[in-house]
Amino acid sequence: MVLRTRSSRRHVLAGALMAALALPGFAQAAPRTDLVLGMPVEPPGLDPTSAAPTVIGQVVWQNVFQGLTRIDRDGKVQPQLAKSWTVSPDGLTYTFALQTGVTFHNGEAFDAGTAKFSLDAIRAPGSVNPQKALYAVIAEAAAPDPQTLVLTLSKSSGNLLFWLGQPAAVMVEPKSRDGLKSNPVGTGPFRFASWRKGDRVELARNPDYWDKARPVHLDKVTFRFIGDPQAAAAALRAGDVDAYPLLPAPELYSAFQKDKAFTAEPGLTEMKVVAGMNNAEKPFSDKRVRQALMMAVDRKLLIEGAYSGYGAAIGSHYTPNDPGYRDLTGIYPYDPKKAKALLAEAGYAKGLTFSFKSPQMAYATRTAEILQAMFSEVGVTMTIVPTEFPAKWVQEVMRDRKFDMTVIAHAEPMDIAIYSNDPYYFGYRNPAFNDVVAKAAASTDEAARLKLYGEAQEILAEDVPALFLFVLPKLSVWRAKLTGFWKNEPVPSNDLTEVRWTE
Repeated sequence: MVLRTRSSRRHVLAGALMAALALPGFAQAAPRTDLVLGMPVEPPGLDPTSAAPTVIGQVVWQNVFQGLTRIDRDGKVQPQLAKSWTVSPDGLTYTFALQTGVTFHNGEAFDAGTAKFSLDAIRAPGSVNPQKALYAVIAEAAAPDPQTLVLTLSKSSGNLLFWLGQPAAVMVEPKSRDGLKSNPVGTGPFRFASWRKGDRVELARNPDYWDKARPVHLDKVTFRFIGDPQAAAAALRAGDVDAYPLLPAPELYSAFQKDKAFTAEPGLTEMKVVAGMNNAEKPFSDKRVRQALMMAVDRKLLIEGAYSGYGAAIGSHYTPNDPGYRDLTGIYPYDPKKAKALLAEAGYAKGLTFSFKSPQMAYATRTAEILQAMFSEVGVTMTIVPTEFPAKWVQEVMRDRKFDMTVIAHAEPMDIAIYSNDPYYFGYRNPAFNDVVAKAAASTDEAARLKLYGEAQEILAEDVPALFLFVLPKLSVWRAKLTGFWKNEPVPSNDLTEVRWTE
C-alpha cells in the first residue's frame, strides 16, 4: 500500500487535469478573431482622398490606407510609410526615408515614385481632395531614388508632418486610383473584401502586411451601418454588434456604463458641432444677426437636450484638447434680451424667418429642434428641412451652397483655417483672419504659432461666421472581452490595428 501526502495528491490531480485539457475534447477555445463594429452613418465611398465625409476615414484610415506619417491615439505624429525624415534649417525641405518591402493589396510596390504620385494627385488643379488647401504649401515632390522622397515647400509649415498623417493624405496606388471609391487598395493590415450597400462593409486580414512589428489580431472586420439610436443599442445588447465607437444614443449610455458585459468609457473627439450660416447672403451677411443668434443659444441647455449633458461648450472653432485652446464662450453668452435688441438694430425688430437644412443624424436632428425652440424666444422662425446625409447634404450645402443655416460636426483636427478657404460653404471672408492663420501655419516656433491660433479663435468668436455650439464626446461601447480601442479620437477613425479579444 502506498500512502500519498496531500501535496502529492494535488500534483497528481493537477497532472491529470493538464493531460485532460490536452485532449481534443477538452481543448480551450481560442479567442475570436472576427469583429462587428457599428457606425451610425454609411460612407458615400471608400476613398478618403476624394470626398469630405469623415465616415470614410472611420472605415479605411489605418485599416486599409496608410500615410507617410500616422497620428497615434495620443494625437502625436509617428513614422509610418516614411520611417524617418530630416528637415532643412530653413524649414523648406523635408527628406523622407521610406520603408522597404511594402506592397499594396494589388501586389504593386510602394516606393518614392508612388508617394510622389499620391502627393501630386492631392495638389493637382482638378483635385477634389477635401483637404487640398493644407497641402498647397508643397511646391514640389521629388523621388531621387526609390526609397527617398524630397518635398520642397513654398513656405515653412509647422503642421506639415501632422497633415501628412491625416486620412486625406494616404498613399494610393496609381493603377487602382480610379476605382478607390468602391474598391479601396492600400498598404494597410486589412484588405477590402465586400460592400453590401445600405448594410455593411467587410475587411479581411492582409496576409502580406509589411509591418511585422505591429501585427494585427483580427482576421475579419465587419462595419455595420445602423443609424437609428435605439436599434444601435439593441444590436449591442443582442450580440449582433461587438462595439460601437460613437454610440448615437447618449441617453442610453449610462446604462451601458453600469453593465459589466461592456466597457463604456467616454472620451474626447475633434468633432466641433457648429451651425453654419450662409454669410454671403442676407440676413447672415450682417454680423449683428449672427451675433444675435449666438446670444439666443443656451449652450448648456443645448448640450443637455442634444447629448444628455455629454460634450463641452465652445466659443470658436477649436476644441479644449487642442493646443492653444481659449475658452471664448463668454464673448457672446446666452442673453435673449440682448439678442432681441441686436436683431432690432439690424432691422429685424418684427422677426426673422429662414430655413435650416438638418442632416439626418441623431445629434443634428436634436440640435436643430432645440435651436428652433430657442430662436422662437427671440422672435426668429426657423423652418427645419430634413436633408439626407451625406449625398444630398454635401451636394446642396458644401457644393452648391444653397442653404440658409445648417448644422454639422466638423471632425478634422486643428481645422480652424477652413474659414479662410475660398470658396467654402460658410461664404465667410475676412482678410485679417486669413493673414493670422497663414502666419500660424508657417510658423515653426511652437509658442508663436499657438499665440497666432489664439488670435484666430478670437476673430471667429467675434465675427460668428457659424454658431459655435459644442464638441461631441466619444461615447464608446465595446464588449468587456475586447481591448485595444482608442478612448479618445484625435483623428476621426476606427483604428483597429491593436484591437483583439482577450478570450
